[in-house]
Amino acid sequence: MSTPAFFAPCPRGLEPALARELAACGATDPVAVGGGVQFAGDLPICYRANLESRIASRVLLRVAHAAYASEHDVYDAAHAIRWADWFDVDRSIRVDVGATRSPLRSLDFVTLRIKDAVCDRFRADVGRRPDVDTRSPDVRIRGYLDERSVTLYLDTSGEPLWKRGARADPGEAPLRENLAAGILALAGWAPEEPLFDPMCGSGTFLAEAAAIAHRIAPGARRAFGFERLRNFDAALWTRLRDAARERELPPRPLALYGADRDPAALARTARTLEHLGLAAAARLERADVLEVAAPAAAGVLVANPPYGVRIGDDAALAAFYPRLGDALKARFAGWRCYILTADLRLAKLIGLKATRRTPLYNGPLECRLFEYRIVAGSMRGPRPAHA
Repeated sequence: MSTPAFFAPCPRGLEPALARELAACGATDPVAVGGGVQFAGDLPICYRANLESRIASRVLLRVAHAAYASEHDVYDAAHAIRWADWFDVDRSIRVDVGATRSPLRSLDFVTLRIKDAVCDRFRADVGRRPDVDTRSPDVRIRGYLDERSVTLYLDTSGEPLWKRGARADPGEAPLRENLAAGILALAGWAPEEPLFDPMCGSGTFLAEAAAIAHRIAPGARRAFGFERLRNFDAALWTRLRDAARERELPPRPLALYGADRDPAALARTARTLEHLGLAAAARLERADVLEVAAPAAAGVLVANPPYGVRIGDDAALAAFYPRLGDALKARFAGWRCYILTADLRLAKLIGLKATRRTPLYNGPLECRLFEYRIVAGSMRGPRPAHA
């Protein structure tokens, strides 16, 4: 029997970091491709990837791959799978489809045809069909179409992996947890190094850093889609999860610092850390990023400042970026600073020379992660005349 094949999607730009992470989980031949990582592995690898990956969005198990020329071919590929071998007919399902350069006109119709094929195959094999639940399904089936082939997956994660089960506030944060974890990886941050988020908002960077420093596996306190599949090995999963929990370190103060001028944002950050059981891990203060002092002689600064899509005041942002550059230059010499933005004017207006620019996606937004290594008396870029 061949080794199962998987695909782990992630925020674009983080594929190499995810490949390294999956290799550390024991994945076989992880290969970074556009939008994720292909790899092979057995059940323990599937469970560990879901349990331990901080960067993946999901872990998808490939169940079929076939050529197609029409919607009927996609139906045939889905109908050929013995779905009842994978999950019980009493499990509700949801089908999602993505595509790149597919010649088919309607992905909605392709989605419907895959759903029909699954239900028709169940009816043929067991005499009944599963119910469809688009909001909270037991089993998620995913299809992906390129120009010539269709690949079908079972989603072993269920809810996306960036939902750690650790956020006290149910509202979606501006920055997803797996993107924050990926940025920390790109920054080369280590738990013994000071970390400062001067615009901490809902505290995603600080929560991820605190969890990393305490060795808390991101999936240790949530449920997964693989628990609803027929091949679920409950004893194996319990051993892996319990072993992860035993590796956790007791809560302790860390060199984590957060600031925000909005007291409501600081309260959200505090609730997030408290929900993790790590309220003492970070020190928070109400302060403006343009005035706050560096909390240590050197360290890593990470920030996801507001940009036009989020606040809409272009004139205010154009004035803010040069002042941010001045603040970093004046008070953060010796720091590595990482700023994520979808507003590419920042690169021209901040007045600092970036040592690295990494394209990333925050959901559908194309962003850049700018790295600035602040050295006293240098790194100042030319100031635009209109600034």
